Amino acid sequence: MKRIFLTGVAMAALSASMAFAGEPKVEKEVSPPPAWLDTLTIDGWLSGGVVVNPSQPFNKINFGHLFTDRANTPQFNQGILTVARPLDPKAEGFDFGFKMQWMLGTDARYSHYLGVLDYAIHDRTQIAPIEAHVLAHLPILTQGGIDVKIGQFVTLNGAEVIPAKDNLFYSHSYIFNFGPFVHTGVMTNTHVTPWLDFYAGISSGVNTSLGWPGDNNRSPSFHGGFGLNLLDGNLTVLAITHAGPENPKQLDPYGVGWPNTPVVCACSPSSTWRYFNNLTTTWKATENLTFITDISYMREDGNITISRTGLPDDAVAALDTDFGTTFADFGRRPQGADAYGVAQYISYKVDDVLKLNGRIEYWRDNKNFFAAAFPGYFDAVNTGHGFYSPSTIFQPANVGTSYLALTAGMTITPEVPEMPIIKGIIFRPEVRWDVAVNGATPFFGPGARNKRSTGLIAMDVIVPFSIR
Repeated sequence: MKRIFLTGVAMAALSASMAFAGEPKVEKEVSPPPAWLDTLTIDGWLSGGVVVNPSQPFNKINFGHLFTDRANTPQFNQGILTVARPLDPKAEGFDFGFKMQWMLGTDARYSHYLGVLDYAIHDRTQIAPIEAHVLAHLPILTQGGIDVKIGQFVTLNGAEVIPAKDNLFYSHSYIFNFGPFVHTGVMTNTHVTPWLDFYAGISSGVNTSLGWPGDNNRSPSFHGGFGLNLLDGNLTVLAITHAGPENPKQLDPYGVGWPNTPVVCACSPSSTWRYFNNLTTTWKATENLTFITDISYMREDGNITISRTGLPDDAVAALDTDFGTTFADFGRRPQGADAYGVAQYISYKVDDVLKLNGRIEYWRDNKNFFAAAFPGYFDAVNTGHGFYSPSTIFQPANVGTSYLALTAGMTITPEVPEMPIIKGIIFRPEVRWDVAVNGATPFFGPGARNKRSTGLIAMDVIVPFSIR
């Protein structure tokens, strides 16, 4: 009886201990992190579209546009190939990567790095790098560490970007068109806290590479600012500046024998600064509704010059002619120029196929310094280099234009059969209306007449692909 009793007690104790402990623990297998090369990606897209301008501009130019500057003519905008190994966002130790992104298309006329294949193709369709840099994550100084980028990279300024599929619209804002596109240099992103990032870098300037003729004034610029990541990522704020000399050192403004001609800004190109400042806020109000606000201020300390008398050149010439004075000998001085504006975006995702988008923008170019049109194949790069470019179109200097642009569009991503390389198709139809609210007439119409407003109907098609 004792043995049976003891055995029963032992069994009861064992059962109680098992009930208290729960089920036996099973060790889960932890998958090893992917190999470095396993995270390499090779992808891109093809895109093209058309902008219908009922105003029938005599020169086929949609003024105020760059990538969509051609009226009533289909164009192949972008063929982009990207080879990249991005940094692991969860990396706690050292991590390294790179990005190589190249573009073939009409958009490349404006995204050139000066000195890099900018005269390689004598056509509207050109080739240009967008990014070519190495990346490193360094687990130093702060808990989040520092990300370092060295090489050629796109600007941090603004809400819109060069890659077509990453924008809400086919057409771009004035803030984007006449701000910086790309830089060459070093950029750091210090993850100070989970909600604060600090950016700081040095570049050769706006849309420039290194050496002659890549850097048009051989002076460095600062690029940096800070970013806030709030409300679990549903609210982000990015305050960014790019500041430094941007006036070309070698100029031939009158086409009389570059480079032995006066500098048109009557300034020292290496010490006269240009500033691009953006405050971009993105608020994801709901799962499907997003608001983006892009505020911009641009400042050029040089600009087209005026007589030291403060009078326009034609007035000075008239005085000297009528009264025998020599005011023209007083020399010239830079007068500076500013541009500022705000673009408000709203985007609502109806479902996986349809997204509705809207944009309203006010932008003031107070002396018509920043906005221009570049009809020729090389007008944009010639202006950047400081070469003679008589076909570049500017509005009357020292007058100023206030632009208002309203855009409504859709992003349509229909379901398509699964294919080995092609990863879908994207349609972006839009309607847009631009008007100069201060009475200026910057837009082109038939018969070499300028107009106060213009309406546009546009659409592009994007076909993404992935090789790896």
